Amino acid sequence: MIKSAYIHIPFCEHICHYCDFNKVFLQGQPVDEYIQMLKEEMRFQLAAYPTDELKTIFVGGGTPTSLNEKQLAILCETIDEMLPLNKQFGEYTFEANPGDLSREKLEILYNAGVNRLSFGVQSFNDQLLQKIGRTHRAADVYETIELAQKVGFSNISIDLIYGLPGQTMEDFQDTLNRALALDLPHYSSYSLIVEPKTVFYNLMQKGRLNLPPQELEASMYERVMEVMERHGLHQYEISNFAKTGFESQHNLTYWNNAEYYGIGAGAHGYTQGKRIANYGPLKKYITPLQAGKLPVLEEHLVSLGEQMEEEMFLGLRKTEGVALEPFKEKYFVEMEEVFSQPLKQQVEKGLLTIEDGFVRLTKQGRLLGNEVFQAFLGIVENS
Repeated sequence: MIKSAYIHIPFCEHICHYCDFNKVFLQGQPVDEYIQMLKEEMRFQLAAYPTDELKTIFVGGGTPTSLNEKQLAILCETIDEMLPLNKQFGEYTFEANPGDLSREKLEILYNAGVNRLSFGVQSFNDQLLQKIGRTHRAADVYETIELAQKVGFSNISIDLIYGLPGQTMEDFQDTLNRALALDLPHYSSYSLIVEPKTVFYNLMQKGRLNLPPQELEASMYERVMEVMERHGLHQYEISNFAKTGFESQHNLTYWNNAEYYGIGAGAHGYTQGKRIANYGPLKKYITPLQAGKLPVLEEHLVSLGEQMEEEMFLGLRKTEGVALEPFKEKYFVEMEEVFSQPLKQQVEKGLLTIEDGFVRLTKQGRLLGNEVFQAFLGIVENS
């Protein structure tokens, strides 16, 4: 039974230089019609893939909070009407940019039952923020988080990026210090990945992107792990750190290889064994919904072999790793029988350990995570 839903809001007031998510400039877009079409898609999805209750809803983008107060209220009303979230225990997250949220918007979200906010902070260095195309500044972070806490939000997460152009270890340490001084329950920290069709990718192609060397980027990641642990935030996933009880339940849906609705333009979902991708361009997303059809661009039935591979490369992102017994219960075969070769190789390299009924990354394995994950691909006969 599906227990999670991701809802994509593709509108942005500006486009960051590193972002490759499906997004469009807000101005002149059919926002009101889009929200109405989200409602239609929710209706069709629940009819096609019924559920009795959701445990998590995550509204991402784009920038969901770039909607005006009226549009934001209608979006929240739509979600409340259509999606059966457990009101007592459900996790309901909105992504937001610092400086985007007025008190009125925060109150709309809080009164709608949103109980978690995730802010794209990225850095506390104003010059660096400008260089990567962010419009907020460090002062906006403090102001927005203080305002959110006054409204009543306590479950707040911020994202930080390391390996940014021109970034030094001293600068990143300052960002970590300032982030942790906020004493929030959850932090995410990602290395910059330069994706095609981004401003940074174009600059890199022209030799004009001054990225830190790989050794420095690895040192930054080690610094994150060390500093977070020192501050009582446990690393429960490669890039995520939380106080006990504040782990992102929605993101754990992905890493546990569980099914979820993907709703909105360009959204991806996983329902009844199928990986589903929606059309990204707004017109292509809206047109089939107006005709009473789901806006599916592509659909892939995940084979048993692919399911087992996904179980490994997604589950190994978690610090606890992948449990041997539940794997056997789910797939009716021993993990060590299916993946004997990559398990043996990665253990010998010191990147994996098998203990206490779990296969998990070592500290060195976390630094070379992508190398470990790739070792589990293409192993199983797809059937």
